[in-house]
Amino acid sequence: MYERSSVAELAESLKRELNHYSPGGKLPSSRELIERYRVSPVTVSRALARLTAEGLVVTRPGAGAFRAPERPAPARAGDTSWQEVTLSAETTADGVPRAVDASGVLITLAAPPPGVIELNGGYLHPTLQPEAAMAAALARAGRRPGVWGRPPVDGLPELREWFARAVAPTSTAAEILVTAGGQSALTTALRALAPPGAPVLVESPTYPGMLAIARAAGLRPVPVPVDPDGVRPDLLAAAFRASGAKVFVCQPLFQNPTGAVLAPDRRPEVLRTAREAGAFVVEDDFARRMVHADAGPLPPTLAADDPDGVVVHVCSLTKVTSPSLRVGALAARGPVLERLRAIHVVDTFFVPRPLQEATLELVGSVAWHRQLRSVSAELKTRRDTLITALRTTLPGPTLTHIPAGGYHLWLRLPDGTDEAAVVAAALRAGVAVAPGRPYFGAEPPAPHLRLSFAAPAGPAEITEGVRRLRTACDEVLGSG
Repeated sequence: MYERSSVAELAESLKRELNHYSPGGKLPSSRELIERYRVSPVTVSRALARLTAEGLVVTRPGAGAFRAPERPAPARAGDTSWQEVTLSAETTADGVPRAVDASGVLITLAAPPPGVIELNGGYLHPTLQPEAAMAAALARAGRRPGVWGRPPVDGLPELREWFARAVAPTSTAAEILVTAGGQSALTTALRALAPPGAPVLVESPTYPGMLAIARAAGLRPVPVPVDPDGVRPDLLAAAFRASGAKVFVCQPLFQNPTGAVLAPDRRPEVLRTAREAGAFVVEDDFARRMVHADAGPLPPTLAADDPDGVVVHVCSLTKVTSPSLRVGALAARGPVLERLRAIHVVDTFFVPRPLQEATLELVGSVAWHRQLRSVSAELKTRRDTLITALRTTLPGPTLTHIPAGGYHLWLRLPDGTDEAAVVAAALRAGVAVAPGRPYFGAEPPAPHLRLSFAAPAGPAEITEGVRRLRTACDEVLGSG
């Protein structure tokens, strides 16, 4: 049994026992708990620490652990109805509402109920995460002198240099800001590049978290359609002219959710179109390290083809490691870098030094290259498993594109399908899937589902998940 599982189980057992003790009553000693539950002293210590953090137990050095005093009831129930008036009046000068719908983001963040297969997740299954390598890196980092000290606000120089080499051959550490993951970097970029009320061009469909960031900043997302070759330059140019936007956010590599890669002939067109509009391109390069084993050579970043500072590059290590390794980077050149730095510092001060030091230890280790190779091979296997299962078990919906990287497939449902009904029926059948609606900034042209093959436990669970999805589709569409 894993140590953390033992800790959780012991903590739950002790919670149930607390009702047998009056407030202030003394719990059994650590030695008694070790003998009764046949666990290690470390497990007992961690379980008691968990209950202490939850306010259920009080520990006294030399005396033992005691049930915490009862919490006093609030004097009266508060009246928060006034907030409805205040929040509904909170708009920008251009009347853009600041209310944010985070449902599309929460779908990929929330853990599914027990027994439900996670085909909607946004992260690697724990068995694919380099837990041992990250633990070793954190332990080594913890022994570095000054690890708990204040880091440079732009990030550790060695880490900035490592990110610079990955962004472009000509990038330098001076053009890099270390951020708390990709979401934080995107937030900083949009706040720096567009004032509240301004339009911002986005791919359609696109990542719901980016749409939520834009709306939280009071921006107006303007959708630009993508096809299997990425964003269409002719429609991008028309959108710049019609909206007057000065920012375009895109994912040129393994776009979320379609998996498209921006075609070679479109890359210079996108940069030229933005440059002529006097606009920035925010390149969200979130999946470069999640390339599949059969993908072949990857195209360079858009930033590598941009000497003029048009591109603000965003990348992160989170997707290929763990949801909690929230370390990413912003890369930019020219006067915009100072604005990005100012907003980054105001928002976060800096990324915690222990996390940066641990990241340096990780990416400098042999285990890092093993992790990239392992994820590359496993994602290809899982993608192929999901494609086979869909084609043999679920013939009605169609795949719009087979990606060579990333962790999901974009499935188009038959016209007229009640997308929300399929998602709800799937959950009843024991599989969680992501609806397509949150990926569109405007009315969607057709119903879709996004299916993740990184979050399930393995190929067998992927196949079973599709079987359950078939049950849901039969319920909604009819088995006809």
